[in-house]
Amino acid sequence: MFEPVREAARPLDEATPAALRTIGEILASVELDRPAEPGPPTEAVLSRDARFPALPSWAPPLAAAEDPEAPTSLGEFPELPPASSEDELGRRYEEYLHLGRRLGQEFADFEARGSSARLVGDPESLAAVVREMFVHLTSALAEEYEEALARRNELAAFSPVQPIDAGLTGARRALLRRDLTGAQRRLALVRDELHQTEEEWAVGRILITEGELLAATVLELGGDPAPALGPFEEGRHLIESGRRSDGERLLARGAIALWSLLEPRLVQDLGRLRDRLLEMRAAGADIRGPIEELRGGLSEFRQRNFVGTIVAYRRVRAFVDQQAGPADEPGGVADDSARVRPSPPL
Repeated sequence: MFEPVREAARPLDEATPAALRTIGEILASVELDRPAEPGPPTEAVLSRDARFPALPSWAPPLAAAEDPEAPTSLGEFPELPPASSEDELGRRYEEYLHLGRRLGQEFADFEARGSSARLVGDPESLAAVVREMFVHLTSALAEEYEEALARRNELAAFSPVQPIDAGLTGARRALLRRDLTGAQRRLALVRDELHQTEEEWAVGRILITEGELLAATVLELGGDPAPALGPFEEGRHLIESGRRSDGERLLARGAIALWSLLEPRLVQDLGRLRDRLLEMRAAGADIRGPIEELRGGLSEFRQRNFVGTIVAYRRVRAFVDQQAGPADEPGGVADDSARVRPSPPL
């Protein structure tokens, strides 16, 4: 899946990276009951977005409002007009009942009331049931439409969305015409198109998030990510212009370049964290949480998952900086030069 990243990371596989060795050394020195030795990294490079923190980007995403043809929110719906005949009322009842089942709505009460009204020949009661069903179905479809529109707007920043736009526009028109079944059909197609597009462009989105996280961490540790941002920014531009494969390759190179800037600073701060953890353990503090994070970070790094590694490091750093504050004061174990800014909440 991440072939561009594997190609870009291949030069780093020649030796065990310093950060990988350092994390293993920390675990071996701090966690005496379960020491961990760093093993050789695997070739796979997989960055999983489930643990990605939200970070600001250097380039603003493409706003949906910039496109005059982009679908818009629904606004208010017209009310359901009275049925022209009892036959039309019955057809509406049956249509809404089947549509409610397809949407997973709880329509047992409507079905019971509608069946009773039809059995005794009470069109007024049946009309009331149909109006209530219409309101429930319209609300459910409107919510589905707005969710699909939000997903479309996220995708528009880095992928073509014309087929999705066509489906959303058709669904919106159907809803405004009170054609609920037609709207549901179109929204089902939009869902499929969204899923397919998100899968196709997921690598680029993940790589952009990875680069932002690496660059932010370089800054937090007192470095300058600018020398490595060239391929990253060009890759982002290619992704946003629809050139997925070329953009992914450049983003991958940018991630490797950013990591090369980050690693020496990360290793230095990992040494600081190791000293703090040893002091905290000697004082009887419970450090099982950060140890678990480091173990997870070691596993992530063995797969060249830079994001997982950095997120684990940030959590350990936040724990140590919160718990070992007095040591950072003048006269403590570390002086001001060892300080880093606390990471943002994850």
